[in-house]
Amino acid sequence: MKIKKLFRAAVVCFGLMTILCGIIYTAAVTGAAQLLFPDQANGSMIVVTQEDGTQKEYGSQLLAQEFTKPQYLIGRPLGVSNLSPVSKEQQTLVLERINWWHSFDPGNQEEIPMDLVTASGSGVDPHISPEAAEYQVARIAAARNMTEDEVRGIIKTCTKGRLLGFIGEPGVNVLKVNLALDGLLKIKKVV
Repeated sequence: MKIKKLFRAAVVCFGLMTILCGIIYTAAVTGAAQLLFPDQANGSMIVVTQEDGTQKEYGSQLLAQEFTKPQYLIGRPLGVSNLSPVSKEQQTLVLERINWWHSFDPGNQEEIPMDLVTASGSGVDPHISPEAAEYQVARIAAARNMTEDEVRGIIKTCTKGRLLGFIGEPGVNVLKVNLALDGLLKIKKVV
């Protein structure tokens, strides 16, 4: 008899906690997020209005996309990298990526910024450093028949500064720059 009471109490508790935590709490948090932070709650998508008035999603501004053509800004290598900075595997990967950059952009004799040859911890970092973006300006300008200053202006408008002016590092959103270069994302010109 005692086991039946304990079993019944456990089932009732399980059912109540499932309803409370699995349904009510989830609905409250989702509703609050949609109400207070709708853009972030829906993935911070970059939505562009097309010429015919329809809207098209090009991706999240929080997740990297791979670009490998000369006319595009290229981001960090994709893929999770939790390798030690001093491991042989990491050194091998970095050397392979340095060789790739030299073959991809043979005219560029500048030192390759570290974030272009090392993956981020998440593997999907959508930002690169302003130095990594500057490293690519001449190649992009030549491939698109633009001036380097035009490319720099687009990069500058897609660069976020430090949080509160001192937390973190500035970052350039690669997807936004490439959409702006393609004329899909309208941005204000920076002088």
